[in-house]
Amino acid sequence: MSFLTNFLLGLGLSMDAFAVSMSSSTTIRPFHQKDALKLAVFFGGFQAFMPVLGWLGGSAVSGFVSNYASWIAFGLLTFIGGKMIYEALYGDPDGKINSLNYSVLLMLAIATSIDALAVGISFAFLNTPILEPVIIIGCVTFVMSFCGAVLGHRIGHFFEHEVEIIGGLILIGIGGKILAEHLLWI
Repeated sequence: MSFLTNFLLGLGLSMDAFAVSMSSSTTIRPFHQKDALKLAVFFGGFQAFMPVLGWLGGSAVSGFVSNYASWIAFGLLTFIGGKMIYEALYGDPDGKINSLNYSVLLMLAIATSIDALAVGISFAFLNTPILEPVIIIGCVTFVMSFCGAVLGHRIGHFFEHEVEIIGGLILIGIGGKILAEHLLWI
């Protein structure tokens, strides 16, 4: 695969991570560059790791991925998005989801990188070398996630609770999109 093809693949795979980084950073107070870096490392790392996992697992994992992965991603994103909306509407400011909590980051990173797992499986079926694509996918996602986190923080304080609600709706929407794509492919 050419560099351009891998770059465009990475760009496409990074859009969910960009949106989640953007919405997650709106709840981080105070926000520091290291927070954006933490989000970027998690999302970029998982977007690079999951194709390798899919490539190594090949057809053994494909049944699980095609049958349950979309539901898992939908469930995780809907839960976190719903909690963000609930906290914005009814919760106290100290009870908000901590987007930098490792368990929250892990759930978000897995949910946004399941499509990358499927890409890795397709690479295995096509006998495509994996090293160059995963480096490019990981780097593109890292940059997009970092930019999304910084952008989300910069615009988030203008709208306070509205951005948290929008962020929650974005997460639920991404989960719905993943599930709809899966159901339409069946």
